[in-house]
Amino acid sequence: MPDTHLHGTHVYRSETGAREIRTWCEERLASWPALTALPPLGTGLGTTRAFTAPGGDAPPVVFLGGTNFNSATSVDLARVLARDRAVTLVDLPGQPGLSEGLRPRSGRASAYGAWFDEILPMLTGRPATVLAHSLGAAVALSARPSELVRAVVMVGPAGLTAAPVNSDLMRVTLPWMIGPRDDKSTRLLDYMSGPGYTSRARGTAVHPLAPWMTLVGRHCRTSLAPGPLPMECLRPWEDTPVVVATGSEDAFYSPARLHGPARRLLDSEVTVLEGAGHLAPYEVPEEIAGLVRSLD
Repeated sequence: MPDTHLHGTHVYRSETGAREIRTWCEERLASWPALTALPPLGTGLGTTRAFTAPGGDAPPVVFLGGTNFNSATSVDLARVLARDRAVTLVDLPGQPGLSEGLRPRSGRASAYGAWFDEILPMLTGRPATVLAHSLGAAVALSARPSELVRAVVMVGPAGLTAAPVNSDLMRVTLPWMIGPRDDKSTRLLDYMSGPGYTSRARGTAVHPLAPWMTLVGRHCRTSLAPGPLPMECLRPWEDTPVVVATGSEDAFYSPARLHGPARRLLDSEVTVLEGAGHLAPYEVPEEIAGLVRSLD
């Protein structure tokens, strides 16, 4: 398929930075030998990389991560999910990772939706549960319902409502963008975490994901959270089982912000993950696996 959208912003500031990001990802993925790389997949958004691990006999799951996250940052979550089922992790094009580094030039929602329509049959031959976090949820909802999507589980989902921008967020984001270091990355990640999952609560000076976020801050052009999707994206999903979940302490997509849109747009109640923040898939992977299991 021709690369019709590939003339947008490059996620990497330099080729050296791109190599550092890719090296970190490859080393992290190699830490779990059960994870196998699929051959590079050609799509309308360029080459896409995906990784799969065998699991139990339950229906397979395909995971789409959020802004600045990818397959490599999701290895621990995949280990938990794979106790029950086969797991496939996908790097979104235009996000830091191993897929194409160019973001769609325009119409990103439709471009990502078409990309997921295209790539899903390359990832699974039988109906799968799509597990999507943050930006990944907006990507999933921008696609068309398919016989290969048996259900969708969205955690801290973008696409249903706008994420707030306030002084507290700016206070932790701007220093990280201007001069990324692990301490600044930690402050940003702590803001995104529930109170029980901050660096202080863990008893560490540095958040576990801080080295990754420091690399992202140094070498990548971060993207903003997408706005609410139009009704024509959401209406077709009314016949597909959908679970909407978010952390009780999610600073971007709180239960209060999601309850109305989830009920009105998807006829879904919001499952609240008590104590978790926006990084719920990395904070409470057992609870995320339970959400997927509830649809089996």
